[in-house]
Amino acid sequence: TFNRLKDFRRVATRYDKLARNYASAVALAAVIAFWC
Repeated sequence: TFNRLKDFRRVATRYDKLARNYASAVALAAVIAFWC
């Protein structure tokens, strides 16, 4: 699953400055990765 999270560029490069925005992007990517 971690390899699938790296497919999302936003998660892999961490564009967000705030930790909570990054955490929500990771959560969204995880839901999408587990859904598909």
